[in-house]
Amino acid sequence: MRTELLTMLRETNEYVSGQKICETLGVSRTAVWKAVNQLRKSGYEIEAVSNKGYRLISIPDILNLHELLSRRKTKWIGVDTLCYETIDSTNAQAKRLAEEGYDNGTLIVADCQNAGKGRRGRSWESPAGTTISMTLLLKPDINPNNASMITLVAALAVSKAITKLTGVPAGIKWPNDIVMNGKKVCGILTEMSAQFDYVNHIVVGIGINVSTESFPEEIRDIATSLRLETGKLISRAELIETVWEYFEEDYETYLQTQDLQNLVKDYNARLVNMHQRVKVLDPKEPFEGNARGITPKGELMVDTWESRKLVSSGEVSVRGIYGYV
Repeated sequence: MRTELLTMLRETNEYVSGQKICETLGVSRTAVWKAVNQLRKSGYEIEAVSNKGYRLISIPDILNLHELLSRRKTKWIGVDTLCYETIDSTNAQAKRLAEEGYDNGTLIVADCQNAGKGRRGRSWESPAGTTISMTLLLKPDINPNNASMITLVAALAVSKAITKLTGVPAGIKWPNDIVMNGKKVCGILTEMSAQFDYVNHIVVGIGINVSTESFPEEIRDIATSLRLETGKLISRAELIETVWEYFEEDYETYLQTQDLQNLVKDYNARLVNMHQRVKVLDPKEPFEGNARGITPKGELMVDTWESRKLVSSGEVSVRGIYGYV
């Protein structure tokens, strides 16, 4: 009931009468009063005026099921949403739920993640109250060879969502890091379980530094947060919803062709490596060149002095000549 009540209050800046709430939700005035008090205890400021009703004054930056579901506008993402105060890893939980039979579109969100990881086994710190840790479970009918491109679709969605809510550009460092002013604000880790010609499931994990104000010395030069870069306090729940609205649209575009042909232009417009000198850290043969955007398969085109090379995201890392970007 708290979810439905929040949804009603959020949809208007005016007062909503207790009678209207009762009739819409099919509950008693006492039940409404109890739900309002429960929301107040969670940090919501709700004004109650006789003969007018209830009005939502302010919303705390919290991640709980009621807050997430009351904002939900996506068609299929988040129909099943699970929210945790603390978890080992949202990706790990998504994989467990996939094995238990949870459906395509299941969303896992945690306020704190204590065993998160990034690419190549690196750790990803997710302290409570300041970050977004979330994973989407997908069960697409696609060729496993085309799955890696979903990571780029996710990066595009995060870039769009951050820019929309902050008004500040958030670029993509190929293939899937989101950067602001040359520092990383978001990491994405996509993992797949598949047979030779069949995808069992894919989990898309996204970690965003939202209101973090300081970082350990070892990553201070390359890590940042939305608050540090914009000076704004961004609602994590609103950002989560916005990310998945964009992802849902672009993912459905991707599924039409199982590649990025209809998203290349959009992606390249946000690519911070575009026309920049980069180092390709291939363990077999590192090289340098000028980045020229991505192919419809998500490969980075790099022009060297002798030829154009196509770089696949699963094989190597790309860095700027003088640093992270």
